[in-house]
Amino acid sequence: MKNYLQKYLVLLLKGMGMGAADVVPGVSGGTIAFITGIYEELVNSIKSINAGALKLFFSGRWKAFWKHINGNFLLAVFAGIFISVLSLARILEYLLVNHPILIWAFFFGLILASSYIVSKKVGKWNYTAVAGIVAGTGLAVFITSVTPATTTDAFWFVFLSGALASCAMILPGISGSFILLLLGKYAFALHAVNERIFMDLLLLGGGAVVGIISFANLLSWLLRKHHDVTIAVLVGFMIGSLNKIWPWKETLETILVEGELRPLVEKNVLPVAGNADDRFWMALLMAAIGIGIILVIELVLSGNREKKSAES
Repeated sequence: MKNYLQKYLVLLLKGMGMGAADVVPGVSGGTIAFITGIYEELVNSIKSINAGALKLFFSGRWKAFWKHINGNFLLAVFAGIFISVLSLARILEYLLVNHPILIWAFFFGLILASSYIVSKKVGKWNYTAVAGIVAGTGLAVFITSVTPATTTDAFWFVFLSGALASCAMILPGISGSFILLLLGKYAFALHAVNERIFMDLLLLGGGAVVGIISFANLLSWLLRKHHDVTIAVLVGFMIGSLNKIWPWKETLETILVEGELRPLVEKNVLPVAGNADDRFWMALLMAAIGIGIILVIELVLSGNREKKSAES
């Protein structure tokens, strides 16, 4: 019983890590899922919410339904995400507004180290795996460099925006909030949440459900059939996303969101050592802390894996 509770408490904490990442534009919860070793189980569990699961549910076979969708796992992870979004959103928003360079440097270190750790999951590096990592990096750099657009508020496009943004939840390197920004629906979604506009929330939420289940099915198939290349592409996404997370930026255009001016188009710039505004050395320290956290997590997880192997 103790081990059972400990297992789901750990899953809850991993979900909280995903939630913390999801509220930061540019950082993906999928990256945290990768780091903490639950990525493939998460994808396969979401994928299991299919016609077979619905048949079990509506026929009253709820225990079989819960087992079919790996319900305990999903409940623990999504409860963690929900708790984290509610409790950490304000703190992270404050830090991003008041200490942006330090926070982005910390996340830069996290993702830089994570890309290395995840790359070790590639069983065999060959030409196709190298091509995958190059393609993933290039696509992520392109996506994070695109200027956000002004788009229609038609119901079909709002639904599509929710679907595409939800895919980023399980796609390392690119956040859902950034996808909404690119599609011109970030302010729209924020307004719908704050003003409780039910129809807009229903469209965004419905799109998110369809998008994440559909994308999970695709990812699950790719991981099963083309594991190494798929992992390599995902590592490329993480590396390419560093373009968005680079701490030192110059704002070229702004957008008015909920009465506040926020950066819309930014350009990466080089830091100046010794410049108080850049907090250069402090930022390096924060990046080093981010790298250290990932290496410690990997060390602990590796130790646990070796322990389980020895026991079996």
